[in-house]
Amino acid sequence: MRTMLSIMKKRKNNWIPDDVLYIFERIIHENFVPNQGSDVGDSKFLEAMGEHLTQEQRFRIFEQYGGCKGTGRDKERKTFALEHNDKSLSEKIELYMDAFGKLYNGQTRNVALNEKDNTITVTFACSGCYGNFVKGKITSPFALSYEYCAGGRLYNLETALGVKLKIKSVHIPSADVGIENPCVFTFEIEDVL
Repeated sequence: MRTMLSIMKKRKNNWIPDDVLYIFERIIHENFVPNQGSDVGDSKFLEAMGEHLTQEQRFRIFEQYGGCKGTGRDKERKTFALEHNDKSLSEKIELYMDAFGKLYNGQTRNVALNEKDNTITVTFACSGCYGNFVKGKITSPFALSYEYCAGGRLYNLETALGVKLKIKSVHIPSADVGIENPCVFTFEIEDVL
């Protein structure tokens, strides 16, 4: 969450008032030990984001740093981007699903391009956040964990597909997120690089 605080403090994010930044600085100071994580601190930080920031503000922050960002496959995604640079976006998405869709136990259920409204929709079935929520490791509002997760999916797609995306919406099932009941993340395509 220190990285998220650093992002909040960036000049381009000056829409976060100092008195609100102070709340997040205090959470970091009181709950994090250097070089160690803190489930309690993470939950308090996300909870404060839900309380003090609008969904639009959270989306902008999660676009800059989302959950599970990269997940150790950055080199493969960058190689994929170079190999398929000359293909159309729809072709890249089809190849992306072939290359990455089966990784992580099939958590990425589908990636779909909607050319009419210039969006990419990801159906994602990670049950990790839900499991941590049920076990009490995450006590922040349930939806915030998946908004954070949407930022990670955005990063993965941008890296592999050579696009600039913006989070448009996050639809989270009310319970039991998983293969049978996935989240749906919709991203606006801002630019094809």
